[in-house]
Amino acid sequence: MVFYARCFEELSLSQLYEILKSRMEVFMLEQRIFCLDMDNMDYRSRHCFLEDGNRVVGYLRAFYQADDPSVVHMGRVLTLHHGKGLGAELMERSLADIRENLPCKTIRLDSQKHAVGFYEKFGFSAVSGEFLEEGIPHVTMELVL
Repeated sequence: MVFYARCFEELSLSQLYEILKSRMEVFMLEQRIFCLDMDNMDYRSRHCFLEDGNRVVGYLRAFYQADDPSVVHMGRVLTLHHGKGLGAELMERSLADIRENLPCKTIRLDSQKHAVGFYEKFGFSAVSGEFLEEGIPHVTMELVL
């Protein structure tokens, strides 16, 4: 298992392909979320991912919030295999990378309601009430650095 954190321009074509394939597998096929995944945010994101062989098995992206450069937004968080510690490894390594390469005061994410406890283990706290995003209950969470 290898961890990478790269800007869009640093991704190889095969890494980009595998990232997009993994995002489609989880969000479209597993979770039945049908929206345009490629939203132009990838161009200005830091892409953090775990690769097993040539397969992206864990992924998230992080980018500065447009209206507040002291806030980094984290999103598209996924793992292909559940219950094997991939999510924890991805979060630990990604948070360390974000602290080093994207200086900020706060990291924000919109967590699916069922995953709130997972993010709390890393110091995130809920800062909003429940809302629907693509028909799935979410809560905005923040980690103050």
